[in-house]
Amino acid sequence: MFKNEDFKYIAENTPDVICRCSLDTVLRYVSPSSTKVLGWTPEEMVGLRPQDFIFAEDLPLLHAAVERTNAEGGEDTPATLRLRRRDGSMAWIEINPRLIRDAVTDAPLEAVLVMRDVTERKLLEEQLSAMAMTDGLTGLANRRAFDEALEREWRRTLREGAQMSLLLLDIDHFKEFNDLNGHQVGDDCLRAVAAATAGAVRQTDTVARYGGEEIAIILPMVDALGAAETAEKVRAAIEGLRLTHRKNPEGGGWVTASIGAATALARYGGTMRMPESLLLAADNALYKAKHGGRNRVESGMLIASQGVGA
Repeated sequence: MFKNEDFKYIAENTPDVICRCSLDTVLRYVSPSSTKVLGWTPEEMVGLRPQDFIFAEDLPLLHAAVERTNAEGGEDTPATLRLRRRDGSMAWIEINPRLIRDAVTDAPLEAVLVMRDVTERKLLEEQLSAMAMTDGLTGLANRRAFDEALEREWRRTLREGAQMSLLLLDIDHFKEFNDLNGHQVGDDCLRAVAAATAGAVRQTDTVARYGGEEIAIILPMVDALGAAETAEKVRAAIEGLRLTHRKNPEGGGWVTASIGAATALARYGGTMRMPESLLLAADNALYKAKHGGRNRVESGMLIASQGVGA
């Protein structure tokens, strides 16, 4: 059986932060490792509550973990959430809550929280997740990220009864550019065009490598006029790179792009399937731009969607 001295020895020599809370969640004991993990000394934390340190948005995660742990036959269920360090920075902490009960009456006595710093692990997970959603050549979002963003933004458009736009961009005569200059130079060209495109739109827009030399741009809450203006801004930014392309007569011997723009308006009673129809409309507009002289912008029709379940 553990004695108080045994508990004190373990608590003071573990890198985890061990806390004892009264049933009203006030911290009654905090182990010394709190200073290293959170910057708060045990004396500063005692008398406060865990929610004084936890980000408000993450509190439901802790409450859910406590409920699962306290349920009859419940197992220890850790919650990973954000805590404020003393210097104002954020730490990702894995918290394991456990309710201590009286051995005879089974009445709850106090709670023990074991807190482990998992910031490095969480940042690594986020980096790996970002890599999985990023095109390795251009640094733009990849096709998977684009598909998820398109679906997400369309659902938001439906909820808000608003509209959104989509641009599809294709570098003019890119095959000829590659054949003439080689794939290494072609890759450099793609990177330059990607950077110019990303720099010409808002931070809230999603710019993705759609495939090959095609780039897709999701414009949330942008109407048809705004989409056409953004597309022209992107087209001009690419032309302004002044990258030589002798096989592009429509672009005056420079690297240029053709862009198709389409806008979807959330409305009840429509019959088109979204967001696939928005993508198709942008692709049709791109086809018109390419076959209408290249280095230009064409806009698709304003699409009405059924508004619910589309």
